[in-house]
Amino acid sequence: MTQPLAVIVLAAGQGTRMKSSLHKVLHPIAGRPMLLHLLASVRELAPARQVVVVGAGREQVEKAVAGQGVDIAVQAEQHGTGHAVAQAQAALAGFEGDVLILYGDVPLVRAGTMRAMIDRLHADDDPACVVLGFRPDNAAAYGRIIADADGRIAKMVEYKDASAAERAVDLCNSGLMAVRAADLFALLTRVGNDNAAGEYYLPDIVMLAARDGRPSAVIETGADEVAGVNSRAELAQVEARWQAARRAEAMREGTTLVAPGTVFFAYDTQLARDVTIEPNVVFGPGVRVEEGAVIHAFCHLEGAHVGPRVSVGPYARLRPGAVLAEKARVGNFVEIKNATLGRGAKANHLSYVGDATVGEAVNIGAGTITCNYDGYFKHETVIGDRAFIGSNSALIAPVRIGRDAIVAAGSAVSRDVADGELRLVRAEQLVKPGWADRFHDAMRRRKAAEKE
Repeated sequence: MTQPLAVIVLAAGQGTRMKSSLHKVLHPIAGRPMLLHLLASVRELAPARQVVVVGAGREQVEKAVAGQGVDIAVQAEQHGTGHAVAQAQAALAGFEGDVLILYGDVPLVRAGTMRAMIDRLHADDDPACVVLGFRPDNAAAYGRIIADADGRIAKMVEYKDASAAERAVDLCNSGLMAVRAADLFALLTRVGNDNAAGEYYLPDIVMLAARDGRPSAVIETGADEVAGVNSRAELAQVEARWQAARRAEAMREGTTLVAPGTVFFAYDTQLARDVTIEPNVVFGPGVRVEEGAVIHAFCHLEGAHVGPRVSVGPYARLRPGAVLAEKARVGNFVEIKNATLGRGAKANHLSYVGDATVGEAVNIGAGTITCNYDGYFKHETVIGDRAFIGSNSALIAPVRIGRDAIVAAGSAVSRDVADGELRLVRAEQLVKPGWADRFHDAMRRRKAAEKE
């Protein structure tokens, strides 16, 4: 790719079928907004310029792309795709190179496909434009591409304007296009709106170039790659395609998925070899799992680092900042947040560990809580190596538990515990022999009297 590249992403549609106050292109796939999925692929091509064309909801889009080197162009009124692309002209003033036109609601286009479009633009036959085509199972209302066996385009036509014979063609227009900047805006000035919808269609530049004696070309990709999202149902379909591909990739790379269809990954989930994931596990963004770890059934992980040979779950929740060192164990109904568990440490049952540093080989008994929040501020709990925290203990932060210390079951610890110390914080047991028997006798007599 020798020419500089500019990318125009169209994102001005109203998205009314989503029935949402969130801009359509910001609805997530695998925990990442659709638009950011697309821009991540674009970055692999190192574009010189990026322009996102927006309409309603522009503030949301501007916020989402802040700091990513993206310019914003505004299409105040929607008059078709050709009109939308024309709004990027000012942002690309003085740019000389290739232009790739993409759609913010078509999020899964691969960088390799984008490169193929640019490469085809510079092939020996020097096409004026390159269009990305696909063959769906149901061509429905897509625009059609009439092309020869070598991909040279004879005609492009919108479905509304197509004849019955043209509608019978199954090669469809995805809307994605590559064209030189010098040609793009000159051709757009000649596009009219004498069509069934009264709109300015971007594909018309292909036929205008053909009238000038400059044919265009089509390359094809699979329908899944160019699946668009216009409704919640389509969003779910694209999510399902993405998840299916990611599961297959994980298994190819050495992850065991016991029930693949029940595991859901985020866009950035990192898995080492020989990781085992049991059914019904959900990964939010920011999770890394090291070699040999096991994620048992019904766990939710987000923003967590799971070390080698760690066991998590079942029914565990790892929240952002959770770091589990080698051979640590987190069991059923345990929640870890912004806390580090040292090598071999374990919290096996019914516990909350938040804002804490837990040393090596620590045992955290069932029902233990680090009381980290006082209603205004968060506070840290530090537990030294090999400490034993008895069941049903409350560690009231800020507090430090020393190495090899023991906190007796049922204790509420509010002061530091020294190394090797036993801390028992309970009221003295009160024993009244026979009291329960006398109580039951009295209650039974009272109940019998009420029935008379």
